[in-house]
Amino acid sequence: MESNELVHNPPGKGPADWFTGTVRIDPLFQAPAPARVAGASVTFEPGARTAWHTHPLGQTLIVTAGCGGPSARAVPSRRSIPAM
Repeated sequence: MESNELVHNPPGKGPADWFTGTVRIDPLFQAPAPARVAGASVTFEPGARTAWHTHPLGQTLIVTAGCGGPSARAVPSRRSIPAM
C-alpha cells in the first residue's frame, strides 16, 4: 500500500465546454499514472448543467445536497437526491 501526502489544489470554475451556468470544481485527489481515478467536489449554482457526455469506464456520483438527474440517451432520466 502506498500513502501520499495530500496536496491542495485550488478550486476552479467549470470550463464552458463542459458546463452551462456557474459551476465550481474542487479537486480532491488524482491517482498517479497509470491509474485513471480522480475525485472532485462539483458545486452547481441553480440552473447550471453539464454538457452531454459519456464515461466509457464509468463514473460514481455522490449527491450531497440538492438533486440531480443523470441520464442516458433514449433512457428516461433518474432523479438523484442527497444520501442520508
